[in-house]
Amino acid sequence: MRRVSLHWGLVLLLLCPLLHGSRKEEKTLAIIKPDGVSSHYTNKIKAVILESGFAIVREKILQLDEGNATYFYSEHSGKSFFPRLITYMTSGPVCLMVLEKVNAVSDWRTLIGPTDARKAKVSHPTSIRAMCGVDLERNCVHGSDSRESAAREIAFFFGDINTGKGDRKHDEL
Repeated sequence: MRRVSLHWGLVLLLLCPLLHGSRKEEKTLAIIKPDGVSSHYTNKIKAVILESGFAIVREKILQLDEGNATYFYSEHSGKSFFPRLITYMTSGPVCLMVLEKVNAVSDWRTLIGPTDARKAKVSHPTSIRAMCGVDLERNCVHGSDSRESAAREIAFFFGDINTGKGDRKHDEL
C-alpha cells in the first residue's frame, strides 16, 4: 500500500504543473516613485513586498533625468499628462527593484492596487497605493503591466540580469 500511495503522490507532483500551468517564477519591475521615497515609505513598501512572498533580486536608488524618464514613459508621450509625469518622475530619487516569484507581474499589480490612489483607498484599502499614494498622478509606485513590459523595463534599468552581464550603463544615470 505504501508503494502505491508514494507512486500516486509522485504522479500528482509531476502532473500539477501541467494541470495548473507552469509554476515557473517570473520577474517584474517595481519602482517606488519620488513621493514614496521622500515620504519615507521605502522600508514599509519593501516589508509588504517580502511579506507577500516576493524576493527582491536587484535594487538600486537613482535620480532619473528628463531624457531617461521620457524614454522610459515614451508610450504615454502623446497623452495630456505626459509633461507632468516627467516632471514628477524627475523630482527626486526613485527606488528600482526587480521582484521575483510565481505570477510576479499579476501579483505585484494586485498588491499595488488601482492606478488612482484615491480610488484605491476605497476599493483596495490594503493596497500599497492606498497606503502611500495621493491621486492618479502621484500614486507612489510603478508596476509592469505584462511579462513583456517587465522584461523591457528591467533591461532598461538593470541590463540582462538573466545572463549576469550586470547593470546596463546609461551615460545619463
